[in-house]
Amino acid sequence: MAELSVTPTPRARRPRPKVVTLTEAAAQRVKEIMAKADRPYIGLRVGVKNGGCAGQEYVLEYAEKIEPPDEVVEDKGVTIVIEPKAVLFLIGAEIDYEVTKLTAKFVFRNPNETDACGCGESVTIQPAKPD
Repeated sequence: MAELSVTPTPRARRPRPKVVTLTEAAAQRVKEIMAKADRPYIGLRVGVKNGGCAGQEYVLEYAEKIEPPDEVVEDKGVTIVIEPKAVLFLIGAEIDYEVTKLTAKFVFRNPNETDACGCGESVTIQPAKPD
């Protein structure tokens, strides 16, 4: 009996949507902060940790390096490094920077949030569900 040879046909991969995006205001503020940093950083590290009265808190830090499991997003000239355990909680989130009379802060608009505490410091986030 003749042996069959199967050669897979390479297909172009569909581009993946960005895990998070930045508004123009957030991108501008990150660039300003990075320009004033005490040393060069590669970008902004974004994560989620347990804490606060609603259960979870967003974490923003300087990104010093990219680890192999990190998700990397380039948006509006800013490199965003996302911790692997935070990816499912952040899918579809937009990071904004808001200035009011009393505060100036980064704000997350996250479709995965199900609740937030009264002061706005912590949230409840459900992992994104596969389509």
